Amino acid sequence: MPRAKCPKCQKIERILKSGIIRGKQRFYCKDCNYHFTLVHESRKQKTEARKNNDKTSLKDIANAAGVSISTVSRALNEHPDISIETRMAIKTLAKTMDYQPNLLAQSLVNRSTHTIGVIIPNLETTFFSSMLGGIQHIAAQSGYRVVICQSDESHTIEVANLQALMNNMIDGLLICHTLNTTNFDHLKMQINRGIPIVQFYRVSDNLDIPKVYSDDESGAFQITEHLIKKGSKKIGLLLGPKALSINKRLNGYLKALNLHGIEIDDKLIKHVDFSYNAVIKAVDEWLEMEPAIDAIFSISDKCAVQIIRYLKSKKIIIPNMISVCGFGNEYTGEIVEPQLTTFDVKTREIGEAAVKLLLDQIIQKTSKIKKQMIKGSLIVRESTDK
Repeated sequence: MPRAKCPKCQKIERILKSGIIRGKQRFYCKDCNYHFTLVHESRKQKTEARKNNDKTSLKDIANAAGVSISTVSRALNEHPDISIETRMAIKTLAKTMDYQPNLLAQSLVNRSTHTIGVIIPNLETTFFSSMLGGIQHIAAQSGYRVVICQSDESHTIEVANLQALMNNMIDGLLICHTLNTTNFDHLKMQINRGIPIVQFYRVSDNLDIPKVYSDDESGAFQITEHLIKKGSKKIGLLLGPKALSINKRLNGYLKALNLHGIEIDDKLIKHVDFSYNAVIKAVDEWLEMEPAIDAIFSISDKCAVQIIRYLKSKKIIIPNMISVCGFGNEYTGEIVEPQLTTFDVKTREIGEAAVKLLLDQIIQKTSKIKKQMIKGSLIVRESTDK
C-alpha cells in the first residue's frame, strides 16, 4: 500500500497508485475521490526540508513514493531489476525534492571519490591554462572531477596544496613543480602510501613515477640553429633557476653552437627567476658586451615579449639589429609587434597525456609507461625573419 498523503484530505489510509503521468507517479484517494501526483507532496517536503536546514534523504524519497529505501537506491543507480517507468518516476521525484547524493558516504563504500588533484604553478598564463584544458577534457570524459591548486611558484605552497588535496581524499595527483622545487620529500611520502601520481611538464628524474614532458632539448636546438642560419653568432640564452629538467634546453643550445663551430661564451648564459627586473638586468648586461649580441633566446615567451618591448624602447630594431625567440607558444607572442618566433611545446597535449597516465594508474592499478615526451614544433615569425 503506498504511503503518500492526500494533499486534499491529508489522509494516507486509502491511497492507491493509479499509473504514471508525464513521468510522475499518479495517486488516487478513495476517501475524497481525488487524483494527484507526487509533485504536490514533494514540493511540501522540499519546503519543510529547507526550513529544517536538512538535506533530502533516500528515506524521504521512499516515504513520498511509497516504496522501500532499497528500491529508491536501485532506481537512482539504474538497477535493471527496477522498471524503466519506476526509475523515471523516482529520479523525477528526487530532482523535485532537491536530493543530493552523499559523496563522502559513496567514497567510503567504493573507496573512490572520482576526483583527481592538480597542482600547477600559475593559472594566469595561457601556457598552463591550456594544459588544464587538456586535463579537464579527458577527466570529464572518464567521469572524474578535477580539483585545481596554484602553487604560485612557491615550494612551501606546493607542499601545503598537496596536503590539502590528500585531506580531501583524491584518487590521484597531477603535479607540475615550481621553479624552486628541489626537495621532493612531500611527494615521496605519498608515493610510499601508494597514491597514484604523475608529474607533467616540469618533472624530476629523481622520482620513479610516470612523467610527461616537452621536447625541451630538441626544441632549444631547433631555435638556436634557426638563429644561426639567420646569421646570428652571439646568442644570449635566458634560463630559469638551476632546477628540474626544464634546463635540458641549455643542452640543446650548446649542441647547436658546437655543431656550427661557434665558441661558447658563459657570459651569454643567464639564470634568472623570471621577474621583470631580473630579465631587464640580464638584457642590459648583454647590450654592454663587445662585440654586441645579435640574438636573444628566452625559454619563456612571457619574458621574450618583455624583452621585445624593452629593446624597442631603446630604439633597437628587431630583428635587423637583434633577433628574439621565445619558447612555449603563448598567445602574447602573436599580438606583440613584431610577432615572436617560438617553439610550440603542445601544452594541451601534455595535459591530456598526463591525465591519461594517471587514470591508467587509478583504474588499472598500474602503469606500463614511465616516461612520455610530447614532440613540439618550431614556429617562425617576424622577430627573427630578417
